[in-house]
Amino acid sequence: MPSPAVIEDFLAQQHLAFVGASRDTKQFANSVYRKLRDDGRTMYPVHLEADAIEGDTAYPTLDAVPDPVDGVVIMLPPEPMVDVVRAAVARGVPRVWLHRGAWGKPVPEEAVRLCREADVAVVDGACPFMFDEPVRGVHKLHRVFVRHRLAA
Repeated sequence: MPSPAVIEDFLAQQHLAFVGASRDTKQFANSVYRKLRDDGRTMYPVHLEADAIEGDTAYPTLDAVPDPVDGVVIMLPPEPMVDVVRAAVARGVPRVWLHRGAWGKPVPEEAVRLCREADVAVVDGACPFMFDEPVRGVHKLHRVFVRHRLAA
């Protein structure tokens, strides 16, 4: 689990790419996308087949996203996560947030290792809903448990 300072630094950024939002607005990833965008950030959705996500211009690859990109949120199953991390490292993105998602598998160790080897700040496994103020509902309770684990 990342340090609170890494999480706070990531959430302080204004220009974020987002890999994993869907054309289906009911998907959980889209809820996270909207929350980050609605808090005033410029969001760049990355989707291989969509022209737009949540009304925002979508880009087919991370390389196609315009500068600046202060960080990238990756909400994908574990298998493609590593490839997106490689693309982020190659582009020089300084921060990566790897969301574990509902796939029941941990964030790939290789993705975390690639970030650390490239000196990329990495949030590995947490959900932005637990930390992006204001935190509400079950996410607030989940944050209490996570912070307790981080402090231990």
